[in-house]
Amino acid sequence: MSGSLLELASQFVVLSLLSFGGAAATLPDIHRQVVDVHHWLTDAEFTQMFALSQAAPGPNVLVVALIGWKVAGIVGGVVAMLAMCGPSSVLAYWVGVARDRFRASPVRAAIERGLAPITVGMIVASGVVLMRTTDHNVTGYALTLATTLVLVLTRVHPLVMLAAGAIIGIAGFV
Repeated sequence: MSGSLLELASQFVVLSLLSFGGAAATLPDIHRQVVDVHHWLTDAEFTQMFALSQAAPGPNVLVVALIGWKVAGIVGGVVAMLAMCGPSSVLAYWVGVARDRFRASPVRAAIERGLAPITVGMIVASGVVLMRTTDHNVTGYALTLATTLVLVLTRVHPLVMLAAGAIIGIAGFV
């Protein structure tokens, strides 16, 4: 295994075990490793790969395959995906077994209640990282904040906001 493949695997194995809430929850750490530490991608490339992975059908974790592909080709994409999905899948299985075994335990219930805010915090941090990599002026930050508020406080469908963003972008406001 070449150095870059080994490095890809080791980075994503660790991130896999921290991915409470799914791969999207680890985006800040993925960004830090891929852009800031290893310089495998630029901010713009990271954002483009994330957007592409979200537009494609399939799970949110597809961004990991794109990062691996950028670093080491098709083999890199496969290695990155296996490293990101394998350990967390095994851990999820064993946690599920333990959860069933200790179904009535107050400790199990306390752990679940404690993990919920951690997961929400990691997802919010992911949103902040994506905002910082794409918004480079006050208008961009204001639109991101407005969109977030509309989606959180109303029942407007996200596709409506996506269409509005496309119109604002085509019009040249951002």
